[in-house]
Amino acid sequence: MPRFVILEHDWPQLHWDLLLEAGPVLRAWRLLDEPGPGRTVAAQTHTDHRLLYLEYEGPVSGGRGTVRQWDAGTFNWIEDGERVVILLQGAKLTGHYALEGHAHGLQFGKLA
Repeated sequence: MPRFVILEHDWPQLHWDLLLEAGPVLRAWRLLDEPGPGRTVAAQTHTDHRLLYLEYEGPVSGGRGTVRQWDAGTFNWIEDGERVVILLQGAKLTGHYALEGHAHGLQFGKLA
C-alpha cells in the first residue's frame, strides 16, 4: 500500500506539504492552512519530491526552512484525474479526501 506524509514547512511562509507516494516520487501539493478532519483548505500543486521526505524531519537544503511530520500513514488512490480522491489511513486524518478545483482554486478536504 502506498504511503503519504503531511509535513509542516515554515518556508517561505508556514504551510503543509501533502506528499503521496507514486512510484519513484512523491506527488506534492502545498496546503495553505493546517488540514483537519472537518476542514477544507486551499491548496496548490507543487513539484514532485524525493521519497526520503516520507520519513525526513529537519532543515531543507538551500536555506529553505525546516519540515516536521504533521501526519503520516498509508493511502489508496480512488480517483486520479482532474479530481484526486484518496483514502487516507493516518494518525490524524482518516477517510476519503479530495483535491479538486482548478490550478488557481484547488481545495483539499474530507468527503462526506
